[in-house]
Amino acid sequence: MSASKKRTVYIGVAAVVIAVIVYVLWMQMRPELDDGFAYSNGRLEATEVDVSTKAAGRIRQILVNEGDFVEANQVVAQMDTETLEAKLAQSKAQLAGAHSAKDTAIALVAQREADHAMAEATVGQRKTELALAQKTQQRSQALLAQRATSAQQADNDMAQYRNAKAMVAVAEAQMAAVQAGIQAAKSQVAQADASILAAEAVIASLESELKEGDLIAPRAGRVQYRVAQPGEVVGNGGKVLSLVDVGDVYMTIFLPEAQAGRVALGAQARVIIDAVPQYVIPAEVSYVSSVAQFTPKMVETQDERQKLTFRVKVRIDPALLEKHMEHVKTGVPGVAYIRLDESREWPEHLEVKLP
Repeated sequence: MSASKKRTVYIGVAAVVIAVIVYVLWMQMRPELDDGFAYSNGRLEATEVDVSTKAAGRIRQILVNEGDFVEANQVVAQMDTETLEAKLAQSKAQLAGAHSAKDTAIALVAQREADHAMAEATVGQRKTELALAQKTQQRSQALLAQRATSAQQADNDMAQYRNAKAMVAVAEAQMAAVQAGIQAAKSQVAQADASILAAEAVIASLESELKEGDLIAPRAGRVQYRVAQPGEVVGNGGKVLSLVDVGDVYMTIFLPEAQAGRVALGAQARVIIDAVPQYVIPAEVSYVSSVAQFTPKMVETQDERQKLTFRVKVRIDPALLEKHMEHVKTGVPGVAYIRLDESREWPEHLEVKLP
């Protein structure tokens, strides 16, 4: 092994030894707490939310970058909606055509109803003529029996009577045809109404899809990742952005049964971040698991490692986070302290200290 490689190895080993010594000294110098308090290490976490598409499509543009803060309901990306816009224009044209067809059908109904009124008048006229021809024919038959008129005149009157009777039948048939025309015209109106409703439903659906082409942030937060880029095609439910709600920051710790059983929801807590140990951040217990679980390998409890522990979430005050939103970082390690006995006062080194 060359001298330079040996020197590198020695430096690495020395760094590890120094880190171990510092950790041991810190553990020894850390003030001990009585059984009225519990503590364990963990990492700051925050609620993560994905901004995803509802339908498959191509991303037109992304309006934010990683690290940007966004407000709830802010448009953060837009999908390509040219095809939907074309379909919407087509559906609107179909709706206009359906309205025009309805207007035409309504006008046709009015025309058929006028024809029906005329047909009724014609039937009445033909019936009057029939009644007159019948009386004339009856008189002719009576006069013929008395030899007061000729047989020719009686035959003519009989022919007129039969002709009038036929004209009544023709007029009634015409009126029936007009009535059928009215029903057909009304059916066209109903069909046009159905076409209008169908076109309106398609338009509403397309407008909804177009609206969903604007991807909005479901809550306020910071952009953590741009999962996709403009021009990429994503599938149904495809992720575009990942947001972190920096107003909902917490630390998850694991406590043994003896301590977890004494933790109450809403209990006061303190969080100290390794990177800024001079600050003591106020918090409270927001969750205590009701089921024991194996302690993760990276977690050290107060009594070293426990086989079974209970998961506890310590949540930092959202109002405090809002004041220091730009400085909130997730994933950083630290220690969370929980007051198990409300009658105990916080030790001096755990009094709240904020920048």
